[in-house]
Amino acid sequence: MDKYRIPFNRPWLSGHEQAYITEALHGGHLSGDGPFTERCQRVLRRSFGHESTLLTTSCTDALEMTALLMKLQPGDEVIMPSFTFVSTANAFVLHGAQPIFVDIEPSTLNIDHRLIEERISDRTRAIVVVHYAGVGCDMAAIDSIARRHGLMVIEDNAHGLGGSLDGQPLGSFGHLATLSFHETKNFSCGEGGALIVNDESLLERAEIIREKGTDRSRFFRGQSDKYGWVDLGSSFLLSDLLAAPLLAQLEAKTTIQARRDRIWNRYMEGLLDWAVSSGVALPCVPPDRQQAFHMFYMIMPTSEARIALIARLARRGILAVFHYLPLHLSVMGRRLGGREGDCPITEGVCDRLVRLPYFTGLSSDDQCEVIDAVKAAD
Repeated sequence: MDKYRIPFNRPWLSGHEQAYITEALHGGHLSGDGPFTERCQRVLRRSFGHESTLLTTSCTDALEMTALLMKLQPGDEVIMPSFTFVSTANAFVLHGAQPIFVDIEPSTLNIDHRLIEERISDRTRAIVVVHYAGVGCDMAAIDSIARRHGLMVIEDNAHGLGGSLDGQPLGSFGHLATLSFHETKNFSCGEGGALIVNDESLLERAEIIREKGTDRSRFFRGQSDKYGWVDLGSSFLLSDLLAAPLLAQLEAKTTIQARRDRIWNRYMEGLLDWAVSSGVALPCVPPDRQQAFHMFYMIMPTSEARIALIARLARRGILAVFHYLPLHLSVMGRRLGGREGDCPITEGVCDRLVRLPYFTGLSSDDQCEVIDAVKAAD
């Protein structure tokens, strides 16, 4: 039996997942680019307003596709936050690039656009942004920097499906963007992702890379009488068996987001006065941004306070967790030149941030118990 009565995450089902999986099993097409894949892609295309959305096996694989599309060479540099998951860096390091880590804003925990330009060199190829917690980065400032220096912009939008900036969906600003459908995300099929190709000139090659370096997609559209190996690539297609439950989740987007909206706001309302009196920072959502309601975090005044809070919740059967460790201070990050003090905001936040249980099916009674436990003093 799990020792946590209230887990950090629990998958939520819309009610149609099993029926769609059964339909896929009986339909006879379980590999990639089947009917459920196409139906998922149609839903996502409506969200982003164009035809260029491709399901992948994971957000990590979608990021690796962006590196292949950039035709990176050893020694190329890619600017990104240190406060992100390791996949953001790995995708480019695997292809010989050097990650150039930039610190974050203390308010949104997104990459600080004011620090980007000083890190640009003649080897810089792209700026990778991460919309932390589904709250958009300052894309107007970042796009302006990228245009001045002739750089690509890539959005790691693993947290941000459903979020927007000035009414424009997160994931539609960069040349390329990626999505995650991991178990911990708002919409999930266990493992899965998507590549959003906003620069149409990259779409044909993205299809080739996704199809193991072949022009198979053109062949099945009747645009070629045969297909063969024409470029680099790998097997990035999501199984249609996984696309089936994903479709059920995407079709329930309104319900899912409404539930997560209520949970997020209940945390904010229940903890605000306590946080102010206790020196705890709660999430910041600027007025021009609609968040995706992906997570609820708190930044404790000290690392000791975070350790004590996680332990106190654990004693009550509640699982709370911390988040990213600074990539520039990891074993691999130091091997790539990272040093203590390079990203002071990131280093301070990582020692103090705690994430509370947050999932679509979290009941109001369980959430109130979490809130009471956070505010209680042992």
